[in-house]
Order: sequence, then C-alpha cells, then structure tokens
Amino acid sequence: MKPLTQKQHQILAFIKERLAENNPPSQREIGGHFGLSQNAVYQLIGYLKKKGYLIDSDRHRGLRLSQNYLNQITQSEGIPVIGRVAAGEPILAVQNIDGFITPNDLIKPSKDAFFLKVRGDSMVDAGILDGDLVLVRPGSVENGQIGVVMIDDEATVKKLYFHKDHIALEPANKKYKTKIINRDEKVHIIGKVINCFRTF
Repeated sequence: MKPLTQKQHQILAFIKERLAENNPPSQREIGGHFGLSQNAVYQLIGYLKKKGYLIDSDRHRGLRLSQNYLNQITQSEGIPVIGRVAAGEPILAVQNIDGFITPNDLIKPSKDAFFLKVRGDSMVDAGILDGDLVLVRPGSVENGQIGVVMIDDEATVKKLYFHKDHIALEPANKKYKTKIINRDEKVHIIGKVINCFRTF
C-alpha cells in the first residue's frame, strides 16, 4: 500500500480508534480534533481512500477500513481475536476485534484465519470451554466437523451436519439440544475450527 504522510497517519489512527469504539467520527469531529477546516479533512479522507486505506460504508458516517489495510494490520500485529460480531459487518471489521495474538511455531494458520472467543458451555464435551479461543479458518466445513456459523447476526460454534433440506447444529453438551436450520433460513457458514487455546 502507498505510504502516508504524518498528518494522514494521524487522521487514519483517529478514525481507526473511533471505529474500534463503534463510533465513527464525522468530518466536523475530525476537523475539531485536529484543528482543521472541513475542506482539509475532506481532502485528507480522499487521499486515504485513494491510497486504499479507507472505503465508504452504507452506514451513518459511512467510513470503514479497507480489507487490504485490515490484512496489513493482521500481518504486522498477529492473528485477530474476535470478541463479538456486529450485525451487518464483515467478521474482521475493526469493531469486532478485541486484540491480536502473535503466532509462533505451534500455530501455522492461513493468512485470513482469526481467533473467536467462545461464550457458553455448549461444546464442553469437545474440550471447548467458555472463554476459550478457537482458531477459525474461513471457508467450507465438512460433515461432522466443528465450525462457526452465523445465525441472525450471532456467531455460534457447533458440530455441523449437512442434509438435503436442513443443517443440524449439534452441541457437545447433553443439556443442550441439536438445532435444526432449514436451508432457506438466514445462515452463513463462516469457517472451520482448526484449534482451541486456553489462557490461565
């Protein structure tokens, strides 16, 4: 990606920080923060878009970080940890990312892999506990494998079984029932769980 001037770096860092708080700034707020006219802010944002760091979004105050820049952040800072999933946003949107973990020789994920923080005890019999970090490789999941599925804007970790007219989401805990999702319902397979990590 094309290098940035010092002022462009400052503007990008401010926008990135506000996006992480799920509170995108207006051009007026950016101008007020840096003591710049609205026209100067407009031009600076234009340069950031032209250089591939920012893209327009449909949302109010519609700016978000480009996928190319997110990939660059991932490469320099490590594997992103997804703490939650914001409705209508890509899984690696900056507001979903809680932090980064630097990989070592024990972790050799694909470049677009990410950690997802597990919430709940529905997979305890598979060794996945509440608060664990599962490493997810985006893409297809084979029958009977553990995967991450997005249902109604919520990510869930389950064993997946594919049938002609439905998908079965099977927990690994006897106190929970298997959930059946019809093929025509809003369901999105995010990826396959390839490892699980626990911090003490």
